Amino acid sequence: PAESMLDIVVTWNTRDNTNESICEFGIDGLQERTTAAQKPTKFVDGGPKKATQYIHRVTLANLIPNTTYLYHCGSELGWSATYWFRTRFPHSDWSPSLAIYGDMGVVNAASLPALQRETQSGMYDAIIHVGDFAYDMCNENGEVGDEFMRQVETIAAYVPYMVCVGNHEEKYNFSHYINRFSMPGGSENMFYSFDMGPVHFIGFSTEVYYFTQFGIKQIVMQYDWLEQDLIEATKPENRAKRPWIITYGHRPMYCSNDNGDDCANHETIVRKGLPMLDFFGLEPLFYQYGVDVELWAHEHCYERMWPMYNYTMYNGSLAEPYVNPGAPIHIISGAAGNHEGREPFLKQMPPWSAFHSQDFGYLRLKAHNRSHLYFEQVSDDKKGAVIDSFWVVKDKHGPYEPDL
Repeated sequence: PAESMLDIVVTWNTRDNTNESICEFGIDGLQERTTAAQKPTKFVDGGPKKATQYIHRVTLANLIPNTTYLYHCGSELGWSATYWFRTRFPHSDWSPSLAIYGDMGVVNAASLPALQRETQSGMYDAIIHVGDFAYDMCNENGEVGDEFMRQVETIAAYVPYMVCVGNHEEKYNFSHYINRFSMPGGSENMFYSFDMGPVHFIGFSTEVYYFTQFGIKQIVMQYDWLEQDLIEATKPENRAKRPWIITYGHRPMYCSNDNGDDCANHETIVRKGLPMLDFFGLEPLFYQYGVDVELWAHEHCYERMWPMYNYTMYNGSLAEPYVNPGAPIHIISGAAGNHEGREPFLKQMPPWSAFHSQDFGYLRLKAHNRSHLYFEQVSDDKKGAVIDSFWVVKDKHGPYEPDL
């Protein structure tokens, strides 16, 4: 989506420059037409072939809430198939359903069939793909990226496909990620937020902390933006309407994987900030503004953690750990399937890890209302069975109060 739930951005690619980008759409047929003000954007892959394609973006603005639209896109030189999408509500009094996962490749995209079927049957209002696409979008002169987009079109043509950047997007300074997706906020898809029902979602880049050859300016810029966004979201009038704040970024602050990744280290860079300096760490920032849930991927597994800050658990109570928890809840769902295989877990699991699974699969979220969120992890290995589910219940939202 664009800045509003009622503005939908349609993005597509063509091999040739058609000189115009047109969407025809409507409720009963394709009666309305929107032509992009700007010409298609030329995108040249960084590989030896310098393969060129053209990116088209059309915004369908000021749509009617809770309405199914038909649309197709193209130009006088040719048209796509006709797809549909359903708008939702701009206000916060409804219950969105989302599917969330990371690390889905072209080869062994284990979750794709179920996600195609469920999306097209109207189960989801949006999808969040938490980094690592295609493996890799730049491979074979960008042909792997083209193939990934064709596969994911069967989902992304029907619902907003929200993304954040992963380490596998790094080649040619993230150019495939920047060009192929269209997130709101004008930051080349790197950091942005959007509101959906009672939730304020924030997508950001963990990669600025790892690929510092691109300079630390991006770390500072993103950190400042995150803080400003959190200040705005936690204003009493905004938090009253949309009390839930959910972040998503690719590389986790914590994990129990036995593979040498940063999240298995005690002082994760995303969590603590730049090595030695501890500047721009995101754990204190998210804690300070009372972020409720932090979604991650990168590890090709599923792991749910107890509410935690700085390795200390802040369960709501012994019987009900997720009722009024005293710290954010971290969830890793990076198991949608790729050719790299599954992740090993530590033999001795840490006390803050509540549940873990190596099964391929994806996470579902239903934001029921201002006090109740419901999560469940679906296993592709177990043919769609739910292997983990839990409610997060909060009577009040805002900054956490550390035990004095």
